[in-house]
Amino acid sequence: MKKQMENRKTYIIGGGVSGLVAARVLENNGFEPIIIEATDRVGGRVKTDVKKGYQLDHGFQVLLTSYPMAQKYLDLEALDLQRFLPGASIFRSGKQKIIGDPLRQISFLFPTLFSGIGNGKDKLKIIKLNALLKRKSIESIFEEKETTTLDYLGKFGFSQSIINDFFTPFFSGIFLETALSTSSRMFEFVYKMFGEGNAALPKAGIEAIPAQLKQKLTKTTYLFNTKVREVKNGEIKLENGEVLQSKSIIVATDPTKLISNLAGQSTKWKSCVTLYFETESRNIKKPLIGLVADKESLVNNIFFHTSLESDSKGKKELLSVTVIDTKGKPESEIIERVQRELKQHCGIEAVEYLAHYHIPLALPDLTNLRYDMLPSETQLTSDIFLAGDTQLNGSLNAAMVAGERAALAVIEKLR
Repeated sequence: MKKQMENRKTYIIGGGVSGLVAARVLENNGFEPIIIEATDRVGGRVKTDVKKGYQLDHGFQVLLTSYPMAQKYLDLEALDLQRFLPGASIFRSGKQKIIGDPLRQISFLFPTLFSGIGNGKDKLKIIKLNALLKRKSIESIFEEKETTTLDYLGKFGFSQSIINDFFTPFFSGIFLETALSTSSRMFEFVYKMFGEGNAALPKAGIEAIPAQLKQKLTKTTYLFNTKVREVKNGEIKLENGEVLQSKSIIVATDPTKLISNLAGQSTKWKSCVTLYFETESRNIKKPLIGLVADKESLVNNIFFHTSLESDSKGKKELLSVTVIDTKGKPESEIIERVQRELKQHCGIEAVEYLAHYHIPLALPDLTNLRYDMLPSETQLTSDIFLAGDTQLNGSLNAAMVAGERAALAVIEKLR
C-alpha cells in the first residue's frame, strides 16, 4: 500500500508527446503517474480539429518515419500512415517545377534533370550529401561543430540558385525561420531522417500520434483543463489555489514559466501561421509539398491534404498554407494577401477560407543542440525533473527522448 501511494504521487505536467512517453516508461516500471494537462485533451502542440468534414492539424506537421524514437514508441502500421512522395513542387516566376529523389522514385528523374532548379554540380552535390549522411551516425552529427544551415550549404558548394529556390523555402518551413540560421546539426539530422524514411501523416490526422500513446496507457490518470501556476520542490500550485504534494514531478512543458528560479532563462520560441482553404481543384496532383521560391512572398509552403487519404473528408479539396514571417500584419490582411499570392505564384484561384491557426510556441529556438541526455541530466532539484523537446532540439523525436530520460531518472530516485 505504501508503494502504491508513492506511485500515485508521481505527477507529469503537460500531456504532450513527451509527457505521454514519460507516463509509458513509468507504467512499464510499475508506477501509476498522474498527468496534469491545461487543455481538454492530450497532444500539446500535436492536435487536429475537424471542420466542415476536413481534418485540420494545428500547423502543418509531418511524422518522419525514420525517427528512432517513433519506431520505438509508436505502432506505425496502426497509425495507417499516408506517405508523401520524396520531392517537392516549386513555384518560381509563376511556373511550377517538380523535383525529387530519382533513386527512391524513378519518375522524378527527368523532371528533376530538366527542372531548371539548381545546376548540374548542385545535383551531384545532393548525391554526395545523401551518401555522406547515410554513413554518418546520429550521435556523430550532434558532436559536430555548429554553424548555421546557410553557412553549411555554402561551404558544401551548393549554388546560390538552389539555396534560394529549394533549400531556403523547404527548410524554412521545417525550422520556422527564413534566414536558415538554424544549427547545421539540425539540418544534417533532419536531412538524414528524410533520406532514410518517409514524411507521413496518420490517416486520422497528426493528433492520432498522441492519441495512440494515450491508448496504450492503462494505469495513468488525467487532470484535464487544469492549469499549473507554479512548481516548487515537492509542490505543485494550481491556478484554482489547490496545492499538490509530490516527491517526483516531471515538467514536460516549458519550465521557465512555472519554476521561479528559471524565470531569467526564458525559452525563446519560433512562431508560424497556418491557414486552411477549401478549393475546387488542386494543381499539385500528387502528395508533394509546394514551395514558393520568392523572398518577398508571405506564403512559404502549401500542401493539398486531399492528395492523401484521410478518415474525415470534406466535399472539395483542402489546402494548407504556412506563413513563417507575417511581417506584423493583422489576420484579415494576412488572409487577403495569401489568397492574392496563391493566384499570383501558384495559379490557385477560387479559394474559400476555412480556418487560421496562429501558433506562437511552435518550435523552441535553441542553440548547442543535442540528440540525447543522461537521465540524471533531467533532474533540476531533488523532486523536479525536466522533459520536453526544449531540453534537446525542436523535434518529435527529441520530445520522446527527453520524456523517456526524465521518467528513468524518477524511477531511479524512487527505487
